[in-house]
Amino acid sequence: MNEAHVTITGWVAAEPRYAVTSNGTPFLSLRVGCTPRRFDRQTNQWQDDEPLHVTVNCWRNLAENVNASELQRGTPVVLTGRLRIRQYERDDQWRFSAEVEAITLGPDLNRGTVDFRPAQRSGPLTEEDRRLARETADQWALTAPAEEDEPKAA
Repeated sequence: MNEAHVTITGWVAAEPRYAVTSNGTPFLSLRVGCTPRRFDRQTNQWQDDEPLHVTVNCWRNLAENVNASELQRGTPVVLTGRLRIRQYERDDQWRFSAEVEAITLGPDLNRGTVDFRPAQRSGPLTEEDRRLARETADQWALTAPAEEDEPKAA
């Protein structure tokens, strides 16, 4: 109940990874990046800060819908979800992973249009489902940062 909910406006930073768990639950993981901006009063211009990248996990219908929507690297998106900070050990060092369990995710309609098609519902998550999510999120931790750079404007 007292969970940290976040809203992120950004872009798809890497191609989404779709899978179906052994018990048939659809799962999709993707990286979303956003670049904070601040106004520099001395130069009278906007300045980009360092980009932030988070792993976003989608389950069931949301996973299927995101997969069917063919979101790809560079697509501007808006998402809401539950923030999760996971601590794990790798190479004898403690690491942290910022993840969002998505509740909603879609294209940013300030930057384009969409053709909406309604979908259907499915059931609860199992421990096997959650294990797959952790393993997929760990794969993002091994990704080189250059793969997640902000896409260049066309």
